[in-house]
Amino acid sequence: MQQFDLIARTVNGLGYDLVDVEWGERGILRVYIDFTAEDVAEKGPITVEDCAKVSHQLSHVLTVENVNYERLEISSPGLDRPVRTMADFVRFEGRECTVKLRVAMPGAANRKTFTGILQAPEGDTLKLEFESKDGPALLEFTLADLDKARLVPQVDFRSRKA
Repeated sequence: MQQFDLIARTVNGLGYDLVDVEWGERGILRVYIDFTAEDVAEKGPITVEDCAKVSHQLSHVLTVENVNYERLEISSPGLDRPVRTMADFVRFEGRECTVKLRVAMPGAANRKTFTGILQAPEGDTLKLEFESKDGPALLEFTLADLDKARLVPQVDFRSRKA
């Protein structure tokens, strides 16, 4: 079994969604978790206790499966969360996102990187509405075209006091 699948099965079994896995220098294994789309409204953001729960379980599983790592780090995906799967693109429809394609798209100013608003996918086609020099434009691409995508952080610095 591949290590990513092993980690995903363990994280999903604990009721979380696996966002990403990174292997860092010196044997650091970073695992990014979030709640599923259905649970995030009810449970709120990932807490330190959630990370500790996943870390405890995952360290046992990785030891049993002889996965070689020096240090395990569990974290929330952060404000600039990666958007990787079709389910992610559906979940974050209407949010601002930066998309980097593997190859520049002809007809889209021959660019590879775009920032805009995610639109509802149609079949396997993903859509991003962005501002071009000629006005609003629509970028259509597939997961195979995608190098990486991240949400643009939305931070409200206004005081919560009324």
